[in-house]
Amino acid sequence: EVGWLLQAVVVSSYRRIVTSSHGIIDRITMNARGQLHSSIHSSIHSSTHSSIHSSTHRARVAQPSPGCSGKYAPAPTPSCARPLTSAPRRIAPEMALHAIGGVVCSPRRGGAAGSRARARARAASARAELAFDPSKRSTLLCSSLTASTKKGMLEEAREAKDAGADVVELRLDFLEDFEPSRDLAEMIKGFELPCIVTYRPSWEGGQYQGEDAPRLAALKLAMEVGAAYVDVEFLIAPVFMAAIRAEVERGTEYKTKIIVSSHDYTATASDGDLRKLVEAIRAVGADIVKFATTGQDISDGNRVLSIVKEASASGPVIGLCMGEKGQATRILAPKYGGYLTFGALSPERQSAPGQPTIDQLKNLYRLDTQSADTKVLGIVGNPVSHSKSPAIHNGALGKSGLNDYVYIPLLVDDFDRFVRSLPDEDWVGLSVTIPHKAAALAAAAEADEVASSIAAANTLVQLGNGKGFKAYNTDWLAAITSIEHAMTEADMTSGDSGEGEGEGTSPLAGKTVVVLGAGGAGRALAFGAASRGASVIVANRTAAKAVELAEQLRPKGRGVSLDDLCSGKVGGDVLVNTTSVGMQPNDDESPVPEHVTAAFKVVFDAVYTPLQTKLLRDAERAGAVVVTGEKMFVGQAAEQYRLFTQQEPDTELMTDIVLGRTII
Repeated sequence: EVGWLLQAVVVSSYRRIVTSSHGIIDRITMNARGQLHSSIHSSIHSSTHSSIHSSTHRARVAQPSPGCSGKYAPAPTPSCARPLTSAPRRIAPEMALHAIGGVVCSPRRGGAAGSRARARARAASARAELAFDPSKRSTLLCSSLTASTKKGMLEEAREAKDAGADVVELRLDFLEDFEPSRDLAEMIKGFELPCIVTYRPSWEGGQYQGEDAPRLAALKLAMEVGAAYVDVEFLIAPVFMAAIRAEVERGTEYKTKIIVSSHDYTATASDGDLRKLVEAIRAVGADIVKFATTGQDISDGNRVLSIVKEASASGPVIGLCMGEKGQATRILAPKYGGYLTFGALSPERQSAPGQPTIDQLKNLYRLDTQSADTKVLGIVGNPVSHSKSPAIHNGALGKSGLNDYVYIPLLVDDFDRFVRSLPDEDWVGLSVTIPHKAAALAAAAEADEVASSIAAANTLVQLGNGKGFKAYNTDWLAAITSIEHAMTEADMTSGDSGEGEGEGTSPLAGKTVVVLGAGGAGRALAFGAASRGASVIVANRTAAKAVELAEQLRPKGRGVSLDDLCSGKVGGDVLVNTTSVGMQPNDDESPVPEHVTAAFKVVFDAVYTPLQTKLLRDAERAGAVVVTGEKMFVGQAAEQYRLFTQQEPDTELMTDIVLGRTII
């Protein structure tokens, strides 16, 4: 009768907590809730006086959801999203201690057993305190250990330390064979860095599919043997926190900090709901708040940064937006007050989507030099992961000693929405690439004469004081200059018509330049070639867009379809590709067939990844002068750097980075 009564009280109390924990929609299925209730039921019902030292818990690997890597497969699609409307209620400590202790420890831990537990906790204090060294920078760099064996995790921990991590996360749910009493103390003491112990269940996107009582008991044991942190899921945190309070009331001392976390693998909640979530997690008793969302749009990540900045004023917060569209939340954690950010040991060992590597965070994005005063620069595009802009700009910034800047990739779908979502005016400069150059000009408050004439911008510079951005175009001059330089070296300084001769005249004067593409870069190069005296033909898949652009040139050009070019109806002297065809990973493609390329004397490709595109390889075989994209890329980037910083960049270093001679 006592057991039945205890069961009823704990389950009833826990249900009230699940349905009334202050203000956030936590996307957990009814099935997951039932699993939690079942765990508590079984923990009370079965062998309440068993010891953890005779208990074995093995994580059962969850089956990945369709379309998602098994490494971070989310919980099942929610069947309901229940708003939580009031402050969390407290479970009686004794009841909670029974709930997670029934399977794993004696509910009345007195005498020698209790003394040993308290001694272990006190002996572990020094290790736990390592994580809170005030001499460290404000944001810690953590790497998740995801090996399937204890030996593998120890090796990964050493690798993380050598790479420069401050903390490691011990993901117990990745272990194929795990016994808490046998393995936990050895692993925690074997790490040379403080560790976060996480035992993530499948209903929160982890690998563990067992009952929650032994899982929580393992986290409690981790605290006793000296883990610097444990990570407990928000949905079940009230039970765990109540059990820990029971131990503290009995005299046990813990130095371990408790991270209470919430993960949304589908979307990012509204700002109001995120604020309520942070409040609810704090109210549960968390030492450190952690929330992770999924970025459906880059504006989601920008909103998370704003929430982290706001919430960090009241206590430690880890706020991350998963996926490439939320990557800025990982890179800019130090600037916006994030307590911790995660870096993978290698790209294939991400513990969550969108996670940069430790090497990238430390060396490319210079995590150690960031502060609240850091100025943010970035490359805006879609796609953008291939871009070498972060490498060349951060490399040049580091060489110049401009440590108060960082340059990041920004995957953007809707340019206007992205600009409206920027957290503050510390985002001082943006490089803009395909397909947003026209949108960038439209979003700017001001524009220089060249950008206005071309009707496309590849550079935005923050004016400050709420005035917005000023637009520039640095594409055309860099590209045209590189083409002219190549023509001069090949002694092509006079046109067939006799025009273009004479000192100071462009070698393009009198030539026919065929521009592939009518987008932002196409507009820039068409206007640039026309300004140098060339006759310009614009070829585009949609002929109407080509005609529209050609009509705007001075002198007017001619617009044709790509089919007209490929069929031989039109030709010229210089072929300029401004499309993304041939860019990695599609580097076996060319915007035109080989026989078309062979008809030109000079071929330029704005694509620079790879450097030798199929278009250029075809042209070289035909004997044409080829101009690679890195010349335009470095030239336009150098001018952007001057606009962003008012300083001169090291263009030789930039070129070396693009060509792979220097690695950042």
